[in-house]
Amino acid sequence: MLVYNITYAVSHEIHEEWMAWMKGTHIPKIMSTGLFSNFKVLRLLEVDEEEGLTFAVQFHAETEEHYRRYIAEHAPALRLNATRQWGDQVMGFRTLMAIVQ
Repeated sequence: MLVYNITYAVSHEIHEEWMAWMKGTHIPKIMSTGLFSNFKVLRLLEVDEEEGLTFAVQFHAETEEHYRRYIAEHAPALRLNATRQWGDQVMGFRTLMAIVQ
């Protein structure tokens, strides 16, 4: 199983509105692709919060093919929508991880 992790730096001014959008719009759209079996939303602690809050959203893909299909077929449009919605008030950093145990 793979974990597609997106770590977000979110400005203080919009973090509540952004989280509502993530839970009500963005995450449901990602999950509706059928390519991820589960997700988690986490807040990073013990980090510098001077410029904003840091969150991680993790999506579990059963196979690498599911992940690759998501990246090829769905990610570009969803990323564009997020950029249009939040501009530079949200910055994302993406990683792919394998569960080893």
